[in-house]
Amino acid sequence: MDFGVGFLSNSVMLPFLDFFYGIVPSYGLAIVALTLVVRLALFPVSANQLRSMRRMKIANPIMQQRIKEVQERYKSDPAKQQEEMGKVNSANFKEFGNPLSGCLPAILQLPILFALFATLRGSPFADINYTLNFQISPPEQIVESQPFVSPTQNVYFADKVHYPVQAIAPSGTNLAVGAKEAIKLQTIQKESFDILNAKFPDTDLTPKWQITKGQGLAEVSPDGVITALQPGDVTVQATVPGLASSKGFLFIQALGKVGATNPDGSINWDIMVMILGFGLSLYINQAISGGNSSGQKANSDSQQQQETMNKITPVIFSGMFLFFPLPSGVLLYMLIANVFQTVQAFIVSKEPLPENLQKLVDTSASSAQPTKRAEPSKAIAPSKAEPSKMPFKAKDNKAEPKVDAKKVDPKAENKAEGKSPLPFEPGSSKKKKKD
Repeated sequence: MDFGVGFLSNSVMLPFLDFFYGIVPSYGLAIVALTLVVRLALFPVSANQLRSMRRMKIANPIMQQRIKEVQERYKSDPAKQQEEMGKVNSANFKEFGNPLSGCLPAILQLPILFALFATLRGSPFADINYTLNFQISPPEQIVESQPFVSPTQNVYFADKVHYPVQAIAPSGTNLAVGAKEAIKLQTIQKESFDILNAKFPDTDLTPKWQITKGQGLAEVSPDGVITALQPGDVTVQATVPGLASSKGFLFIQALGKVGATNPDGSINWDIMVMILGFGLSLYINQAISGGNSSGQKANSDSQQQQETMNKITPVIFSGMFLFFPLPSGVLLYMLIANVFQTVQAFIVSKEPLPENLQKLVDTSASSAQPTKRAEPSKAIAPSKAEPSKMPFKAKDNKAEPKVDAKKVDPKAENKAEGKSPLPFEPGSSKKKKKD
């Protein structure tokens, strides 16, 4: 029994799709509702992945610096270097977490997202193809083979009515020249496709048969009978139209339309709008979740390469849809899912960081700010109205009283000038000699 993508698509996605279509009878709204429900269910898982990426982006420079210091310090002692590297890695994991912790949530989401993608690529949104490869040989070289059964695909015969259908070649895929083989389409309960198709006259799901390889080696009738004409390899394809492939939604002309251009060269603007919207939302998502939110400058080559990839990735993915076209219903799903993921990344980016990481952000932001140069102080000229402030008072000659030199006592003058008195008076020695 299949418990992979096919099981999730048939047992989970299709019942949800039928439920939403029962509420709002529009396959376009059913795609929107199914996408939002799946994304909301995966919100905790994807949010943890975004948080882990955010932590690692901030902590990675510090972790790399510590590793580089150990490598430089013990470059002459490989054994010691390996021992210290283990200690540094253990300390980094304990402080910042495991760098690979964001990979597990991404892996857990993949089966569900693949199942949703496979559901929207099949019925009722797109045509279903059954491919059978035959090998035609001369009668004397024919080898008996076992019956061939193609993979099972769900076919919508009416709204909310679908059956798993297979293509069966009863005699196998080895045919002798001149032999005929009737290819049957039937359910896994052996109920004929033609009988089921007749039960729903409002929808015409008559398959279209064609030979896609080896057109001159065999022929196929409108009812699926192949006739072998010449030896070689032949590929037969049966196409069952999708029930909602021709139905539109909002500005989308048909949910099953494939390709940005038509065979006549005209442009399908509805598909082009969704492709451009997908690229724009992816660019904004990259700017939010992969931006330099830690306040650090992208000085290293790895950081600059990461920023360049964030700018190129939206262009690459959008261009892929031009060369590998997808149905409009699938593009609608991818656009809505990308917008939802962008909003989710914005919400996670506004959450507070752990204390240790917030300190790193604050430190990086403060070191990244340029220091302001001190402006030279301008000399302020003293105002005419105000007297200039001097470290000493100027002597005012007019204010000083006139003193008669004859009446001045030398001793008093010395005291006034702060000089020590002399032990003798000048001129006393001359008087003694005369005497």
